[in-house]
Amino acid sequence: MTFGQFLSILRARWLVALLVVMLTVGMTLAISLLLPKQYRAIASVVAETKPDPVSAVVFGMATSPAFIATQVDIIQSDRVAQRVVRNLKLNENPQVREQWKDETKGEGSIENWLGTVFQRQMDVVPSRESNVISVSYRAPDPRFAAALANAFVQAYIDTSLELRVGPARQYSTFFESRAKESREALETMQSRLSSYQKDNGIIASDERLDIENSRLNELSSQLTALQALAAESSSRQTQAQGAQGDRIGEVLNNPLVLGIKSDISRGEARLQELSTRLGEAHPLVQESKANLAELRTRLETETRKVTGSLGLVNNVNRQRESDVRVSLEAQRQKVLKLKAVRDEGLVIMRDVDNAQRSYDAVLQRLTATNLEGQTNQSNVSLLTLAEPPLKPASPRVLLNTILAAFGGILLAVGATLVLELRDRRVRNIDDLVAALGLPVLVTLPKPNARSARSGKNGSLMQQRLLAPLPQPGKVS
Repeated sequence: MTFGQFLSILRARWLVALLVVMLTVGMTLAISLLLPKQYRAIASVVAETKPDPVSAVVFGMATSPAFIATQVDIIQSDRVAQRVVRNLKLNENPQVREQWKDETKGEGSIENWLGTVFQRQMDVVPSRESNVISVSYRAPDPRFAAALANAFVQAYIDTSLELRVGPARQYSTFFESRAKESREALETMQSRLSSYQKDNGIIASDERLDIENSRLNELSSQLTALQALAAESSSRQTQAQGAQGDRIGEVLNNPLVLGIKSDISRGEARLQELSTRLGEAHPLVQESKANLAELRTRLETETRKVTGSLGLVNNVNRQRESDVRVSLEAQRQKVLKLKAVRDEGLVIMRDVDNAQRSYDAVLQRLTATNLEGQTNQSNVSLLTLAEPPLKPASPRVLLNTILAAFGGILLAVGATLVLELRDRRVRNIDDLVAALGLPVLVTLPKPNARSARSGKNGSLMQQRLLAPLPQPGKVS
């Protein structure tokens, strides 16, 4: 179907199209005027994302759509609707209760029934680029609509605060019991540490252990020195007991031995002089030999005394070394015992520190949850209160009329096309050509056609005369 054919159908059935359009617009206008007026009141809130001053926790992400969607779901929840009913005390109204009994026969809860009724007329629209949420309510009475919109906003704020404070109070109870248990554990560990320190006679510092370590080091140094001294004295004793005992330093440096050696040297010199001058048999020579033998005997006696004193010194050094070694071993055992006591005490002290840190952490959480449970501020703030609207939101007569006109035109076009398909007629030359399959040679103007259109018809006739004829050998 060409556009010309479509226009021809509309011109031919314009009365039907006009009737359909008038009926559609008229019925829509009548329904719009007969419908009761509905007023829409709008209140708005802001769901803030700033951190909580008590817990320093951010309520929600500023760019998270899930946060705003959650707030919308909370507003549309049955909990908020039932809180609206309780706040307005509509469940105590006798007329409302009678209506509830008539419709539900007393089944269910009146709060659920009223909340469902209110939710049907309530609409929540979040802002696209901010955290502002608009809550609107439709009602025949503008004041009732404003009151319900404000009631929903207030119920939403109260519910948000309750959702925040309720878990905090539960956590507060939990942390209170945990704090009590942690404190008892801390007191037990402190009592155990005090008893341990008292039983072992230790203090928290390491002064005693440092003193004992110093004493151990001192004994170790003494033992090393005595070992060296004992080794030296043992070596001298061995040398003194040998054939060269008279050549050791103690013997050579002894004043008495030196004096005896000097007397021996003088006696030998005198004996040699007397022997040379008087002969071997002279009494003086015999006396000199006796004196010289006595001096040598004294030298040997003094030498044995000196070498014997070296053995005594060596025994003393060995005894001192043994005593210091015993003292060193006892001191080492004492230090090891003190270290074991200190290590066990440190373990208990670490347990006390851990119990203290655990108690401090639980106490800190308990304080935070107590403060959060006592707060009366929510992350939702009221932005605007709903005022009774002056003009009804529906029905919108002008808009409905325009939409009805547009819809009526579409229905009119559809109706004319349906009628044309049921009763097909020739409306113009194109319909004739399509029906017969033959070219049009001549078109005659209407009798009342103006002369001005003669040229147009002539041009049209020329076009039809110049239309393509059927090809030879083909049946049209």
